[in-house]
Amino acid sequence: MSDDFLKQMDGELAGWDDPVRRLRGAIENNEFALYCQPILQFAGEPRYPMAEVLVRLREEEKALLPPGEFLPVFEHYRMMPQLDRWVVRHTIKRLADGSRIPGFTVNLSGQTLEDADFPRFVAAQLSTNKVAPERLLFEIDESDVLLRLGAAQRFADAYRAAGGRLLIDGFGRRAVSFAPIKQLGVQFVKVDGSICRKLLSHETARHKMDAIRRVGEALGFSLVAECVEDQDVLMRLKAMGIGFAQGFGIYQPQPMEALAEGRATA
Repeated sequence: MSDDFLKQMDGELAGWDDPVRRLRGAIENNEFALYCQPILQFAGEPRYPMAEVLVRLREEEKALLPPGEFLPVFEHYRMMPQLDRWVVRHTIKRLADGSRIPGFTVNLSGQTLEDADFPRFVAAQLSTNKVAPERLLFEIDESDVLLRLGAAQRFADAYRAAGGRLLIDGFGRRAVSFAPIKQLGVQFVKVDGSICRKLLSHETARHKMDAIRRVGEALGFSLVAECVEDQDVLMRLKAMGIGFAQGFGIYQPQPMEALAEGRATA
């Protein structure tokens, strides 16, 4: 990350001179808002069994910064474990308070994967709030799995032993390898948008999607197609036998409270 970028971010993040203090203060003062994007299930009920949790940073005049505006700074200062804990704590609290969406998926950073205390933190939060582990899924990006396979394995073993479920995100963005999926024992694989967007125009994308689906049936994981932006792609996915889909063409991100309480609109 360049110094120019950090200086720009320092100015955008409420004008604080010390970015670490700014971000720590945002966590301590609950200056984040949680949004969610539901994931559609093609067959069976409920229609939306889970939703991906998306974090926004509240700024002056009630503006909400998207993750691309502040996550790089958290990563640079190695503060992602603190942010991930904040997201997990508030997501579990929402589940404990009631939610019409049965489960939420939370993106787990590579830095948090390497945090040996994180599984114990999650287990304690679930136990304290009396939330079943299967209602909280963790999304791990395929690149983080490949770079930190040992750490990913330790977390996967601990969370699956507690009854939790895992999802690998960004699958197919690079050369496809099913070995990490089999090794980690994940329940869901989210196929990268670079494949999903080309389903109607590129035969190679359709072949790749179908091949991943067939391996999923053999290994016991379900597919989530991401970045679905129109109904034609949605219908093609359904015809191909893909289990789940997510994208702006299905459901726009909504505030977590509105979605959980049934006040959200697609």
